[in-house]
Amino acid sequence: MNTNRRVLIVPGGWAIDVPSGSTLLAAALAAGVRLPSSCRNGTCRECRCRVLQGELRHTIGWPGLDADERREGWALPCVAEPLSDLVIEQPRARRDDAA
Repeated sequence: MNTNRRVLIVPGGWAIDVPSGSTLLAAALAAGVRLPSSCRNGTCRECRCRVLQGELRHTIGWPGLDADERREGWALPCVAEPLSDLVIEQPRARRDDAA
């Protein structure tokens, strides 16, 4: 049974597979896509992106987002796992050509 979720990162157009139990940030890095990040624990907000399609859950009870940001679809990939296939918007994402 395949438990991977497919995530499309726009505007770059990169598609990655996120294994069950992996965060969006960890899976992106493993696939050679560099999302902005710093703390990797949900507080600095450096990795903040917008979810355009699909559902995710944050792995911590209250990540560094306020209620309005959550309603607007913002997420923190460093502490987020997809519950479905996703489309996320992160204009500062870069492809690592060495991957």
